[in-house]
Amino acid sequence: MNTMIKEKKSNQKNVEQEVISAELEENNMKVRVENFNFYYDTTQALKDINLEIKANSVVGIIGPSGCGKSTFLRCFNRMNDTISSIRYEGKIRIDEKNIFDDNLDVVDLRRNVGMVFQKSNPFPKSIFENIAYGLKINGIKDKNFIAQKVEESLKNAALWDEIKDRLHKSAFALSGGQQQRLCIARALAIEPEVLLLDEPASALDPIATAKIEELIHELKKKYTILIVTHNMQQAARVSDYTAFFMLGELIECDETNKIFTNPSKKITEDYVTGRFG
Repeated sequence: MNTMIKEKKSNQKNVEQEVISAELEENNMKVRVENFNFYYDTTQALKDINLEIKANSVVGIIGPSGCGKSTFLRCFNRMNDTISSIRYEGKIRIDEKNIFDDNLDVVDLRRNVGMVFQKSNPFPKSIFENIAYGLKINGIKDKNFIAQKVEESLKNAALWDEIKDRLHKSAFALSGGQQQRLCIARALAIEPEVLLLDEPASALDPIATAKIEELIHELKKKYTILIVTHNMQQAARVSDYTAFFMLGELIECDETNKIFTNPSKKITEDYVTGRFG
């Protein structure tokens, strides 16, 4: 009897996964967040978040400081797991897989979901070794393949032409904007499907910022991108969809043009027009 019950549950679970997979494929959905709550000890940082993200789109995440934007972004590759006393409820699905399943390999998840931080953080190595590092720790030893991937990643990050003659120089010799694009290239080298950008241009000058924004437009042809930004103009320029967070809640998410011209909620209008925040 117990065996029959287990088989029935297993079959039911397989059917549910097939239905979810079919829905995602039909709607071109890459990510689905379902009734998601996140806590730092007893403090609730994210409250009942529901969100769907289409493949090859850019989602801008906006909101005042301390509203949960970066916490939310870090959930997608489970970087918050390194913090003690955190817990979560609900699901985040990438394709049809819940990233919080007990049998999920977190290393594989982080290989599939790359992240670039607010402050560029190149390794104290050469430009070449910065890009090659992720490939080598994943067991790749073919020197020709590594060299090819380094060049490809730097081209994808719009950096190759600027530094191709300095590959074996220190990464610290690059400008701030170049270092940030190097970090993007490093994330791209291991071929993720989702790219997380946490205020990637906040410390850059206008020219370097423009290059990062141009790069985002190119990258969405291959990747699904989530970007946290405090810059309303930047969100309007680079995002296909914009999600507005306030005090840990997702107030609304819609096409970027609608969020900035005709949002559904008064509080969103007040924020994007500069009445607070």
